[in-house]
Formats: sequence, structure tokens, C-alpha cells
Amino acid sequence: MRAARLIRMVLLLQSRPSMTGAELARELEVSERTVSRDALALSEAGVPVYADRGRIGGYRLVGGYRTRLTGLGRSEAEALFLSGLPGALRDMGLEDAASAARLKVTAALLPSLSDAPHTAAQRFHLDAPGWYSEPETPPLLAELADAVWRDRRVTVAYANRHGERVERVLEPHGLVLKAGVWYLCARVAGGGEDASSRTDSAPSASSAPFRVYRIDRFSAVGPTAPESVPGASPEAFGSDGDGGVFDRDPDFDLPAFWEERAAQFARSILRSEVVLRLTEEGARRLPYVTDRAAAREALAAVVPDGEGRVTVTLPVESTEVAYVQLLSLGPDAEVLGPPGLRTLFAGAAARMAEQYGARLSGSRPDRASPPPAPPG
Repeated sequence: MRAARLIRMVLLLQSRPSMTGAELARELEVSERTVSRDALALSEAGVPVYADRGRIGGYRLVGGYRTRLTGLGRSEAEALFLSGLPGALRDMGLEDAASAARLKVTAALLPSLSDAPHTAAQRFHLDAPGWYSEPETPPLLAELADAVWRDRRVTVAYANRHGERVERVLEPHGLVLKAGVWYLCARVAGGGEDASSRTDSAPSASSAPFRVYRIDRFSAVGPTAPESVPGASPEAFGSDGDGGVFDRDPDFDLPAFWEERAAQFARSILRSEVVLRLTEEGARRLPYVTDRAAAREALAAVVPDGEGRVTVTLPVESTEVAYVQLLSLGPDAEVLGPPGLRTLFAGAAARMAEQYGARLSGSRPDRASPPPAPPG
């Protein structure tokens, strides 16, 4: 779209004293010859683009010219507030809108503030995904993001927590990116939903109409027919049959809802308990290997014994999960119960003693071998 490219070129030149042909070509993703032709077209249209010749030449606007094309559109203004999340913007299909919004804001700034976007970008960056995992973008994220922006009902198919395919008509209210995983916060159109459709724990009374769905479990997202929504009139769906606009809940607070639901979900999966005797170092490391809130709550209720150790009762997801998490504490944690978990740890300790003890006894039967000398 040449018209959009010409506008972008004017805004770029307005935001900087001058730009070389190579810089403009890179920003506009065209050749330098196309930049030259676009500059000529703008000049013929009355935009005072001046080309400086020579090795350090470039393009600039003459006479303090400023375009009036800097008014933000709705999608650009909304996307601007997410401009610190470049990956998320790209995943939701809003990268172009955010880029245009930033450029318009830069062009509208006073000359004395023209470096503000650059200095901010060099000082703050948000990297949302967790370590040691490659984030994957759900293929249907862009369609759901569009429905969230436009308050449009969608008919979806997804796999619930039992692996069963479920179809629902949803009214999407918000998207959340948590540790590299995308979630949709939505309510079911008409207010009805059976237990099989719940992807997580049941909601609290204050958030009963809304549920949380992992977007990577969605297999289909499409428009909604009027007959799919109880009590809906065909007129509310428009002539294009795109699912219709729903009345957004004015009291829905996405950050507050997510905070409540995340805390509720984290606690709901802690269905078992283990009893541990910890050294001072084990107590310090416990919140970093298991649920942090549960660990800190358990530690707050105990006092050290005469040997400086503490005995805690810790909520955990299961014996299997606790085994994997707590094994990293090594000798700084002794499992006192349940007996099954203690047996697992005793078996692991025996295998490690056999593995390392056999090597030690082969060279130094009377005492442990000294650590190897550092390289060099």
C-alpha cells in the first residue's frame, strides 16, 4: 500500500532531523530507488522533502514542516499501552498497529523530546516467558485477540482437562500472558456451562460468570449464530453474521480477576502434605523449589530446635511432584512423612551412596577422596 508507505515516510522524517536513503529503505522495507521515487512523489504533492546530495547526505523536511496525520486511531492507542511487550504484540497481530502508534507519538513530540523513545527503549525491556523453555504462539491467538478487542462472541472448540472436546459460545473479556503461556478470560454466552468445560478449578463467588481457558487447548474459533445464544436477537448480530457484539461487564477488572484466580488455582492443586525436617540452608531454599506461598506460610509457623533445624508440614501437589521438587535440597531436607515419600528418598539416597561410594572405596577406602584440583 503505497499511500500508507508515503505517510510513514513523512512521519519518519518528521521525527528525525534527517535520514539517509539506506535508513529509510530499511525502515520502510523497500529499495533505495523506491525511496527516491517516493520522495519525489511527496515533493510533487506539496510535502517539502529535500534531498541532500553527497556522502553524508540524506532526506529531510524543510521549514519545520509538520503533518497533521498524527491523530491516534483506537487500535493504535490501545496497542501503544502494550508497546513494552513486542513478542506479545506480534503474537496477537498488533505489531504493525503498535509500530504506527509509536511513530505517530514520536512525530508529535517536541524537538527537545525527540530522543525519549530511544532512551526509554535502552533502559526498560520486559521478557515475559520463563527460562529453559521455548515459548510457542497458539495458532488461534490472533483470532481470539481480535474478538477481545471488538467485544465479539465466538464459538470455540477446545480440549478440557480430561482431554474431551468441548464446544462453547464465549464472550471473551481479556487475555493474559503468564510465564510464556496465553490464557483467555471469558464468560459463557447465556450463562450456562457444565462442569466438563472447566479448565481449572471452580471460580469464586465474586467471579462466578468468568472462567480461564488455556489458548493452546483451542482447536477452533469461529463466528457465532444467533440461535447459539439463548435470548439473543438476530438483529444484535448484524448482517454479516460475525458473532455479534456482547455487552461487556463494566465491573470486570482483569488484573484483579487474574490475581484472585491465579492464587486460587495455585492453592487448589496442593492436595497432599509432607512433613520435613530442614537445616537452616534447607529452610532458606525451600521457597525456591516448591510453591513459594505455601513454603513461606509453613516456615512462618515453626521455630528451630536445639540443633538449628525446623520441622514443617508442607502442602504439595502430590507425592510424585514433591519427590522431584524436594530431592534438589539433598541432605538439607529429611522427609519424615508420608512413609511412601520417605521410602522414595531412602531409595534415592541408597542408590547415590552405592554409585559414589563404590568409586571412593576403590581409591581411598579409609576416607573420602579429596576434590579434584582446579584446572590450570
